[in-house]
This record gives sequence, C-alpha cells and structure tokens, in this order.
Amino acid sequence: MAAISSLSLFFKLKFSLILISCVIGVTSAQLSSKFYDKSCPKALTTIRKEVERAVRNESRMGASLLRLHFHDCFVQGCDASVLLDDTANFTGEKNSFPNANSLRGFEVIDNIKSKLEGMCKGVVSCADILAVAARDAVVALGGQKWEVQVGRRDSTTASLDEANSDLPAPFLDLSGLITAFAKKNFTTQELVTLSGGHTIGLVRCRFFRARIYNESNIDPTFAQQMQALCPFEGGDDNLSPFDSTTPFKFDNAFYKNLVQLKGVVHSDQQLFTNNGSGPTNDQVNRYSRNMGNFKKDFADAMFKMSMLTPLTGSNGQIRQNCRLVNPPSTTVS
Repeated sequence: MAAISSLSLFFKLKFSLILISCVIGVTSAQLSSKFYDKSCPKALTTIRKEVERAVRNESRMGASLLRLHFHDCFVQGCDASVLLDDTANFTGEKNSFPNANSLRGFEVIDNIKSKLEGMCKGVVSCADILAVAARDAVVALGGQKWEVQVGRRDSTTASLDEANSDLPAPFLDLSGLITAFAKKNFTTQELVTLSGGHTIGLVRCRFFRARIYNESNIDPTFAQQMQALCPFEGGDDNLSPFDSTTPFKFDNAFYKNLVQLKGVVHSDQQLFTNNGSGPTNDQVNRYSRNMGNFKKDFADAMFKMSMLTPLTGSNGQIRQNCRLVNPPSTTVS
C-alpha cells in the first residue's frame, strides 16, 4: 500500500514538473530576437546607439544600466516594474532599501523610450528596453554579446516588499547568497558568474564600511586604503569602484581582486575565502586566470536572467511612459 502511494506521489510530481516546463516553454516561445523586425525594425539599433552614447558620456552608466536590469528581473521578473515612480495611489520599488538613492540610469531609459515612441508609438516595451540596454552596456565596456529575445510586456504593478526581501544584500554570507539566487532558479555557479557584474561600477561607503573595519578576510593594506576613502563615521555616500584596477572595463579583474582578498563588499569576498576551503573558490580561481571563460559564462547567465518570468501575450501592457502605468483611457494595448 505504501509502495502504491509513493508511486502515485512520484507520478503527480513528475506531471507537475512537466506542466511547469510546458508553461515556461510557452512563455519563452512568445519571445523572439526578431519580434520587432516588422513592427519597429530600427528598435534594437536605436537602443544600442543611445546606450553607446550614454556610456561614452559617462563610463559609469554602463554598470548602472546593467544593475537596473538585474534589479528589475529579481523582483516580479523582467517586467520593468523597477521603473515605476511612486504616486499618491501607487508605491513602487525605487524607495526600497537596495534601490533608494542608488539606482541610476532612469533618464537614459526615458530618452530611449521617447525616441522609440517617436518611431513606433506603443510598440516597444520598457522591459525590452531594459534587457537590451543591459546587454549593450556590457558590450560597450568590453563584455561578450548575448542574444536578447524580445516581446516582453510591462507590468502594471510593483512590489516594494519583494524589492526589500529578494534583492541580494551586500552584507549576505555565502549561504544567504546561494539561497537568494536559488529562489530565482540560479545555481551556485551562476551566482558566482553573475556576481562578476561587479567588475564594473561603483559602490557607496555605507555598504562596505563594516567590512574594511571589522573583517579579517581582507588584505590589510587594502583595508587601510579603503579606510582613507570611507571613514569610520561620516562619508556614507563616498564612492569606491568595486574593482579598483579597471572599474570601467568589463574584464576578470574582479575575480583577481577576490583571490588577493581585495573584494570591496562582504558578499563579494564571500565567494573566495582565505583558508582555501570555500565551495566557490575553484570557480573564482578559474575566472581569475581565464577571462574568456568568465565572459562566455556571464553572457549565458545573463540570457537566462533576462528570461525570468516575462509578461507576454495579453499580460501587462506597453507603457507610454516607463515611469507610469498607462491611464485607463489609453489606446495602447
């Protein structure tokens, strides 16, 4: 009897997994790299040119656009919920702890959206703009290109609670990071790979002060250098590169720094421990020696991230303004 019950449970679980796979497959099938070929043929070229212009004007913007896409996809999926402004009747994600006074690049997305609306009104979603802009920003700084499938639609909701709970914090230990990424169906290996996005960009003093004053898994000389930039009191908004070697070049210096115990934030250095026993040490070592391997894996992981529960078909909408849900009377579907 117990054997029959176990067998029945097995088939129920198997059927559930097949059903989930089918749903994911159907959603993914509605996205395509050619989605705008007829409806807005210059869309992807326009996004790329505007991103390249923005990165030329300010190299830091490359990391900002990558981070915008990441913070979008980790909350409700890749649906542009992160772009929504608060209103009297609506609370968005911008004022969550990880995002407040931190996320940047909104004006670049606004500019791209404005140009696309002038070319093809009501056609290109803000979620697609974010996904393509992140890819183009990485490429502009020397990273490897990956295919971005498009056809996403924009959410009409946002989640402040999920932004506070699901975005990985800079003070997390390795176990917490693994849990946070597993919640989004990423492996530990993909966690290490995606963390390499910190090879570009800047971070505020408030997020690494505790590490440089209190931790032992840090190069002492490096800690002293960082303390000069980030005093024990005050200077919360002082900025430091995640990678002080080549902060605006997409390379593998981030991993080389970790091997030397020069990770800026606690969560990054958790990927490599100085006693040699860390479960992710080997991967960090490998990436520190082989930049091509890292870039390829990063492109693959970013493709996977861009496919996190997108809205497709009749779900969501194509926002007229990336910061606001369309008014009820809008004719944009």
